[in-house]
Amino acid sequence: MKIVMLEPLAINNETLEELSKELKERGCEFVAYDSVTNDVNELITRIGDADAIIIANNPLPGKVIKALPNLKFISVAFTGVDHIDLDACLEKNIKVSNAAGYSNVSVAELVIGMIICKLRNILECNTVIREGKTKDGLVGFELSGKTVGIVGTGAIGLKTAELLRVFGCKLLGYDVVEKEEGKKIGIRYVSLNELLEASDIITLHTPLNRETRFLINRNNINLMKPSALLINCARGEVIEIDAVAQALNEEKIAGAAIDVFEIEPPLPVDHVLFSAKNTLLTPHVAFATQESMVKRAKITFDNIYAWLDGNQINKII
Repeated sequence: MKIVMLEPLAINNETLEELSKELKERGCEFVAYDSVTNDVNELITRIGDADAIIIANNPLPGKVIKALPNLKFISVAFTGVDHIDLDACLEKNIKVSNAAGYSNVSVAELVIGMIICKLRNILECNTVIREGKTKDGLVGFELSGKTVGIVGTGAIGLKTAELLRVFGCKLLGYDVVEKEEGKKIGIRYVSLNELLEASDIITLHTPLNRETRFLINRNNINLMKPSALLINCARGEVIEIDAVAQALNEEKIAGAAIDVFEIEPPLPVDHVLFSAKNTLLTPHVAFATQESMVKRAKITFDNIYAWLDGNQINKII
């Protein structure tokens, strides 16, 4: 068996050696690349005749998948798999597993950080103190007592809800399936429109699919309070970026903190959000902590070993 790790997993060499040593003990050939490529021909060359690959968020288009003669399994070191052509995988009977759960804490913690940063004007305060100014005009708001709408109550949404409950927030939730665990945390499930109308803060935690693309759009963003904050650490196209930028510039909402975009950073210098008012933007870092990277790598290699044993886990297809 040949296993190819198509891109680095943000772990040190010692951890990689420890996680991959069983492959060598099983007699597998293991090849690890230390750079990312989006070139189709280079991807095909790297994968070659591999039986299985490990990939993080490097796009894997159908053109690549269909050109691979021997590929049987993809272990995705990520929760979302919208960057992989799953239809092509189904067509070629290629199994896919993900690394769900590795970043629950990391993402939830960044969401809390973003909310507090916006409510307390932390970035602005950092600027004015360096300019010899005072807090004038920068008196913020407490998180305690705010109504937070959680759109998508999977594992990350629920972890975020747990943290928000500690701060004394009122929790609203919207999901296609109401979770009993969410209700125990204190989430009251409502329609999406009701959530948008009633929430002081809206945080998004849905996967990206046909139903959730542009879930927040120019038609329903007007339902939000003028004082509301929008947080997106889910997927870029869950929101209609142009509509959000317009709502910010027209002060129809108070602010936004966004970690994910319609493309992976780096973003073009003229990106619409760069000129939007009251934005906090981060370069897709919500998942990325030292702890989560090690968890992710372990899950990803566990997927490989389980598949080799004929027992696929964390199954997508």
